[in-house]
Amino acid sequence: MGWPYIGETLKLYTQNPNSFFANRQKRYGHIFKTHILGCPCVMISNPEAARIVLVTQAHLFKPTYPPSKEKMIGPEALFFHQGAYHSRLKKLVEASLLPSAIRGLVPEIQQIVLRFLPTWENTTINTLQEMKRYAFDVAMISAFGHKRDDEMNEIKQLYQCLEKGYNSMPIDLPGTPFHRAMKARKQLNETLRRLIQERRENDETGGGLLGNLLRAKTHKVDHLSDSQIADNVIGVIFAAHDTTASVLTWVLKYLHDNGDLLEAVTREQDAIQSRIIEENRRLAWDDTRHMPLTTRVIQETLRRASILSFTFREAVQDVEFEGYIPKGWKVLPLFRTIHHSADFFPQPGKFDPSRFEVAPRPNTFIPFGNGVHSCPGSELTKLEMLVLLHHLTTTYRWQVVGDEDGIQYGPFPVPKKGLPVKITSYKK
Repeated sequence: MGWPYIGETLKLYTQNPNSFFANRQKRYGHIFKTHILGCPCVMISNPEAARIVLVTQAHLFKPTYPPSKEKMIGPEALFFHQGAYHSRLKKLVEASLLPSAIRGLVPEIQQIVLRFLPTWENTTINTLQEMKRYAFDVAMISAFGHKRDDEMNEIKQLYQCLEKGYNSMPIDLPGTPFHRAMKARKQLNETLRRLIQERRENDETGGGLLGNLLRAKTHKVDHLSDSQIADNVIGVIFAAHDTTASVLTWVLKYLHDNGDLLEAVTREQDAIQSRIIEENRRLAWDDTRHMPLTTRVIQETLRRASILSFTFREAVQDVEFEGYIPKGWKVLPLFRTIHHSADFFPQPGKFDPSRFEVAPRPNTFIPFGNGVHSCPGSELTKLEMLVLLHHLTTTYRWQVVGDEDGIQYGPFPVPKKGLPVKITSYKK
């Protein structure tokens, strides 16, 4: 269980998570206990057991995060609930993230891409930081719909402060990252409440998730308080930002390291671009449905990088489950360990998109979770990756700067130093 209070938190977040999980799995089997982020935990590393926790016996394991993370995102956010409140909220959140809702975002996402790419040309960029900027702008559109820049800049600054403290030790003393983040969270709440009030007074709900949640307030059965709306908007931004940026950083790394694959993806995207030029139009939703190789590259990146190593659940009562799990303990299905198992993915260390030409065995590929609490924004994430990769591969090439080839953890695994690359135009 590690040190008092700290447990094994530092070991988990400062080393290769594969080593952390594999060492314990080897000693104790596919279910073992530990102590991270101030909580006693049980970790589960086989797909059948993960399905029991996430799907078939989900009522025994409520979604949860450590108290520090609940405070920071907001206790009314979708992630932390189950039952009727969760079902109602998930419908409202999904309504703004289903394919039928996001297909209309393609022009706006494309506009963001075309604003970013020219600023990268002939410069060295920090891939992770640039992808964070891109993913944040897409998250803003999905959360707020059409937006005013002054509102968004204030929200962006507060969010960045919040993000810095999100994975710090939860010590709420002046000067600590956690304390600064909690101050930013309070200010962010006030900013969002003001924005909600303005939209309501002007009888202008607007688009995006915020618009959906505000419209729900007019129906008595779905009455949502301002704090419920604010917590869920912040929650969706959290879910849509860091993880997407980390995956995109790995996509660029894997394509850089596999030149033949990059050229094959480029040929696929060139064919789409030729059709677009011939028909005198712009990239559309239907085009993104005809990118099979690029889609497999994204799938294999999600598996190989496994940005989310696990998800948090909490036993709502004492549970007999391959041993005894006390009420209140966290239960963590280990997505990363399942994705990196040779039993389900031969040569798991190899980057091989062709493995997704055949659907993986059920419950072995779960980058967006599983069951009623799976990520509602998975389609938006894939869409923003496809739009970026279409324009990037057909117009530019990138060369990694420096010779460091390691991984850093903070907390998501990303290439060392955020993958600095030199971007140049692509001469066909």
